[in-house]
Amino acid sequence: MKKISSFNRLLITFLFFIGLLIGFRIAYTGSLQHLFLSWNIFLAWIPYILSQYFSEYLRKAKWKQAVLFITWLLFFPNALYIVTDLIHIEDNKDIAVWYDAILLFASSFIGIMMAFVSLAKVESYLRNIFSRKVVTALVPIILFTASFGVYLGRFQRWNSWDVIQDPLALSMDILSNFISPVDNYRTWAITILFTGIYTMLYFFLKKLPQALSEERRG
Repeated sequence: MKKISSFNRLLITFLFFIGLLIGFRIAYTGSLQHLFLSWNIFLAWIPYILSQYFSEYLRKAKWKQAVLFITWLLFFPNALYIVTDLIHIEDNKDIAVWYDAILLFASSFIGIMMAFVSLAKVESYLRNIFSRKVVTALVPIILFTASFGVYLGRFQRWNSWDVIQDPLALSMDILSNFISPVDNYRTWAITILFTGIYTMLYFFLKKLPQALSEERRG
């Protein structure tokens, strides 16, 4: 039996905590309003799970590696998407706004953590194919692509499975943004802002262990 890593144990604990928060909210308010967070967290979990297979797939055929990478990239925006759920923080009569703030922040945080751990595994995988400099350049491109996916999900209401369910309409929507970038300046402004914050957060968190180590030595 494969041993559960310390990160996964902490992840399970955090997910259980969020589940308790959602359960208490439902019991207290009688409303299923924030139950959607469970689904969004599940979608964020998919790329995290897929990323666990990259090291194993290094020994498999190239087409299998390509399928795994494309599938991961398709679902990766879902993990970053949860951050946009913070827009649901609002005053209501059912429960204190600070409670929803904690719930939505916790969900956003765990989504970001799963996203960045999966991206780190993909970055490690890509280093077996490309040079370190090339991979460093590819990370912001991946985050740009994912940020565009977040935009499509939040503002255009597309889902990952629409690639199969309604590929023509999705392709036309994406193509229109590239054909008329000036007319769709809002799309690219939001995508660039998302890319900037996600890229800075990712590289900042990668430096965090080093910063903590230096602090202990100091």
